[in-house]
Amino acid sequence: MGKRVTSSSSPCLLFLFFFFSLVLLGCPSLGHPNYKDALAKSILFFQGQRSGRLPTGQQITWRSNSGLSDGSLAHVDLTGGYYDAGDNVKFNFPMAYTTTMLSWGTLEYGKRMGPEIQNARAAIRWATDYFIKCATATPNTLYVGVGDPTTDHKCWERPEDMDTARTVYSVSASKPGSDVAGETAAALAAASMVFRKVDPKYSRLLLATAKKVMQFAMQYRGAYSDSLGSAVCPFYCSYSGYKDELLWGAAWLWRATNDASYLNFLQTLGANDATDIFSWDNKLAGARVLLARRSLVDNDKRFESFKQQAEDFMCRIIPNSPSSSTSYTQGGLMFKLAESNLQYVTSITFLLSTYAKYMTTSKYTFNCGNVRVSSSTLRNLAKQQVDYILGENPLKMSYMVGFGANFPKRIHHRGSSIPSKASHPQAFGCDNGFQSFFYTSNPNPNTLTGAIVGGPNQNDGFPDDRTDYSHSEPATYINAAIVGPLAYLAGSYSS
Repeated sequence: MGKRVTSSSSPCLLFLFFFFSLVLLGCPSLGHPNYKDALAKSILFFQGQRSGRLPTGQQITWRSNSGLSDGSLAHVDLTGGYYDAGDNVKFNFPMAYTTTMLSWGTLEYGKRMGPEIQNARAAIRWATDYFIKCATATPNTLYVGVGDPTTDHKCWERPEDMDTARTVYSVSASKPGSDVAGETAAALAAASMVFRKVDPKYSRLLLATAKKVMQFAMQYRGAYSDSLGSAVCPFYCSYSGYKDELLWGAAWLWRATNDASYLNFLQTLGANDATDIFSWDNKLAGARVLLARRSLVDNDKRFESFKQQAEDFMCRIIPNSPSSSTSYTQGGLMFKLAESNLQYVTSITFLLSTYAKYMTTSKYTFNCGNVRVSSSTLRNLAKQQVDYILGENPLKMSYMVGFGANFPKRIHHRGSSIPSKASHPQAFGCDNGFQSFFYTSNPNPNTLTGAIVGGPNQNDGFPDDRTDYSHSEPATYINAAIVGPLAYLAGSYSS
């Protein structure tokens, strides 16, 4: 027989203990996840990806300085920036997309971020400081990456111990890269708007650099995959070509400058392919939503065609739309591709949230066949995707590390899976990490707080296996795209 509670205050104490346990764990309270906690953690994650000399305010303390000689093989300083995912390579193509999305999220939802806006700006600046170096170190050259990906991926070692070749990659007039240059220009232009009021001098530097890089992208046409080959393929090939980045870059320069030459340029590009994806590779949908803003918010008829294209994209995403080409798991997760599916979920979710925001300003609706779509339609779908990622799914698994009671413990990430320098000062060599730390079933010793992994499979299953990089590897571009939707939800639902 159970022991009776005789103190009248004990149930209250038990309730308070249970309530605060939920809050501390980031578990649902009042029927939804703790979005403010998720927002803070989604931004904190970027500190775990930092390359270079870490600042005194570094909060992910198991990380230390790394890549301090980056650029030296080309006699330039290319320190800083971010490692893209679970490896120790700096790929500028996805890093620039990451920066553009962080900036866009901050521009649209900064007022809902509260104190986190300072951390969002710091995350953006860590990348843009690096991009300025890449764009200005050598005339007529844009540096686009540091680290040989093939040799790096043969090692399982901490970034602090890197002993692989820190090869430097660049594009130029004779080795063009309109895609990586267009994306870098977009990142710099978007960031210039983030800093316009809080640091006008830095903002002007970002915009001036963006203009130069965009001019380079437009003048010297070509895909960086063709120029650099195995240095970027198959890792971050520009599979969609470079027209989408030219459209995206010009759209951001137009928004940042109101210079009609960018509008004239993007209107003559002919980048009109239909699409049902948005990612670090394919920017068409993002550019169309960005440009449609002028039609929806400002009633500018010149942007009507982009609004139509943006709505065609939405109709390919919405589940009950007659023209939907998007699969959903039984648990309700958007499912695009088997490898790192959550990168598409977070990026598309950003577009759903942001197009809904634009629609709200004019109380606008549109139709997908006979299905009427309102801003609420898009917002509800976006919230469903975010909630799934934060643990409202068949496994009750949060796919954000450190959020909730149940989250991935064996993520595919070198720094997280190997003891830190503080706990193990001796270096681990290239091969030494595999047997002890890669193949082990033990949880990672270091928590990469806020990291969102590749996610579950099409059956809502997740093995939490470090060797299964398709599902267990985090990446900067997965996180960058969810910051905006989390900020919207954090500002809309009090926890």
